[in-house]
Amino acid sequence: MALLRPLLTAMVLCSFGPVAPLGCHLPQNSLLLSRKTFEVLEQMKRISPVLCLKDRRDFQFPREMVKLSQMQKTQAASVLQMLLQPIFSLFNTEQATAAWNPALLRELRTELLLQLQNLSTCLVQVTREEKSVLKTEGPALALRRYFKRIFLYLEEKQYSDCAWEIVRQEITRAYSS
Repeated sequence: MALLRPLLTAMVLCSFGPVAPLGCHLPQNSLLLSRKTFEVLEQMKRISPVLCLKDRRDFQFPREMVKLSQMQKTQAASVLQMLLQPIFSLFNTEQATAAWNPALLRELRTELLLQLQNLSTCLVQVTREEKSVLKTEGPALALRRYFKRIFLYLEEKQYSDCAWEIVRQEITRAYSS
């Protein structure tokens, strides 16, 4: 895992690349925030994934629907917001509070909230700049279904430690996409 961390961190940094060059002037710390969020998600690991092999599930993250590099800046900012909001909601539940280290959970929530605020500001700016219609229905529906599968999985597994670990891994993968 130690060898994968630099690669995954680089992927996270690259994943936010399309938004800034498209003209959205997010604060300079947006890349730092995304990296910090990823690092906190990694620190939250509590149990070995090997212990949870029987609980693995393919949540079918809609990678093709949310390819930011193929979107206009308004769409990209909107899709990023649609990705981060349910992640924030997921980790802002009573069940999450009971499952995770309170300090790390608070840090994750803070980082996600800062990113959501930055994206909201960016979305307002780029919406003014672009005259095109915001076409995010496809990605929005795909992401809603994806997160619904995650929430249902946690309920089905009664918010077990392994279920939370599987979800943490999945969110980390989705976040780094």
